[in-house]
Amino acid sequence: GPRSGLVLDAGTGTARIPILICQESPDWRMIGIDLSKNMLIIGSKNIEKAGLVHQIVLQRIDAKKLPYQDGHFDMIISNSIVHHIPDPIPFLHEIRRVLKPGGALFLRDLFRPADESTLNAIVERECANDDEHQTMLFRDSLQAAFTLDEIRSMVDAAGIKGTHLYQSSDRHWTLERQWSKE
Repeated sequence: GPRSGLVLDAGTGTARIPILICQESPDWRMIGIDLSKNMLIIGSKNIEKAGLVHQIVLQRIDAKKLPYQDGHFDMIISNSIVHHIPDPIPFLHEIRRVLKPGGALFLRDLFRPADESTLNAIVERECANDDEHQTMLFRDSLQAAFTLDEIRSMVDAAGIKGTHLYQSSDRHWTLERQWSKE
């Protein structure tokens, strides 16, 4: 891929991922967006602490209505945003629009388990040390998540081409597209 470029992190939270990427790749610039003001306040402090203010910009923006021009980004990444959006297709459309034609893509999120007993097993294992509220939030997240087939058909509907979608853990899917000179 390219030695430098501009990356969008959709649903950046406390900016942990942009910080890790920029520590590894000093020539990349990143824009992290999130709707949570609190997350972005913490994120800004984290970026300052890491000394990466010149490399990472945080903005309070809705991922379904991106203010950027077409083909603006060399790469778009997103971790665990899709299951928070009742209809992800507008978000996926926006991703396709603001990504360069040969741009790279890395999305990761939870998927909904095939049946109730699988879901229960995952919740029991993952939430062994959590209180009732945390356990409920995690269960709700899994139930709100989409199956791999649903993700695949939404990605196709949004017209995003050349992607590889796979199950990357017992509860995560990953959608990747390598950078290509188009």
